[in-house]
Amino acid sequence: MRLPSNRSKKFLDGGGNIDTDALFRAYEQRGEDESSIEATFTISKNLNRRLDSYLATRIPFLSRTSIKRLIEEKSVTINNSFPKGSTKLHKGDIVNIILPPPPSTDIPAEHIPLKIIFEDKDLVVINKDDDIIVHPARSNKSGTIVNALAWHFQHESDGSLSTVGEEFARPGIVHRLDRHTTGVMIAAKTDTAHWRLSKQFEQRKTRKRYLAVVHGEVEPLTDSIDVPLGKHPTKRDGYAVRWDETGKPSVTVFHVREIYDGYTLLELDLKTGRTHQIRLHLQHLGYPIVGDDIYGGKHLKVSDIVPRGIAFDLPRTQHVIQRQALHAAFLAISHPITTEQTEFTAPVHGDMATLITMLRKHRFKKAPKLPDAIIDLDQAIK
Repeated sequence: MRLPSNRSKKFLDGGGNIDTDALFRAYEQRGEDESSIEATFTISKNLNRRLDSYLATRIPFLSRTSIKRLIEEKSVTINNSFPKGSTKLHKGDIVNIILPPPPSTDIPAEHIPLKIIFEDKDLVVINKDDDIIVHPARSNKSGTIVNALAWHFQHESDGSLSTVGEEFARPGIVHRLDRHTTGVMIAAKTDTAHWRLSKQFEQRKTRKRYLAVVHGEVEPLTDSIDVPLGKHPTKRDGYAVRWDETGKPSVTVFHVREIYDGYTLLELDLKTGRTHQIRLHLQHLGYPIVGDDIYGGKHLKVSDIVPRGIAFDLPRTQHVIQRQALHAAFLAISHPITTEQTEFTAPVHGDMATLITMLRKHRFKKAPKLPDAIIDLDQAIK
């Protein structure tokens, strides 16, 4: 086996398999980024073995089910092609796999307040706060949504998170939001609910809409951004618009909901699900998200919104928002058990709610009526 770095021996045990403890330490050292470590196995003889069976022996902390999922998610290649779990290995084959972080066996329950939108015996829906990651990962073993849900089930509700994803220290987690993106997020309480919800997300049978405040007055009022995205050519773990063969098709549809002097409130519909897709697409369009200093946005102060000469109860130099003004406002699913069509709206809160309130009061221009916009702003912005 070889790894992308020259330190491959540090990840191997005496039998040539992945050393779980060494891999865990490597992830710890990489800080808070969400990147993964890739491993490559070169098959030295004809094994007459299935790919999934072979990987299960090489990577001891992954179950056959987990390996199957990685293969389905195109995290494994053989000779640069995407295989099936049943693919037979032959001498000279080169198998590459993106290794997820080894499990963090300790997921303590922590009393972290949650905004619960809905809960039954199969699932729980929350309105995620800013500055909290979803699940334990390397240096973030506590202070996550998973830790908060563990407390919720022990002290405030019945049930528990599904066991699906336990080996990744992310039990019950069906989908994620970035650390500084707020809004609606769903977690499964049973394994059956988890697999069925995951399938809906994978097949893009869910409906999701986001709200974002961007710099500039967006034109036209609605349009589709069809721009390929991929890994940044020079920044490790960064992402960028890529017009070469590495770019993956990426489509975002936007609808202008409110126009302010110098800013716009957008409703966004993702037709694909690339990392940082909304943020990159809006930057490319020339309308970066307010507060998103990674992708061209600026942190806003009171003086950026309230005109001179108008009294305000905060200093003009005080920041209003210092993170991307992006909120997952709407999610529609088919209930995994009852199959009933279910919709959830997560009200904007915190700094982004303050931002919109200030823009409406001091910079409002108009609110176009668009037939394809589905977020009820009266519910989403209170």
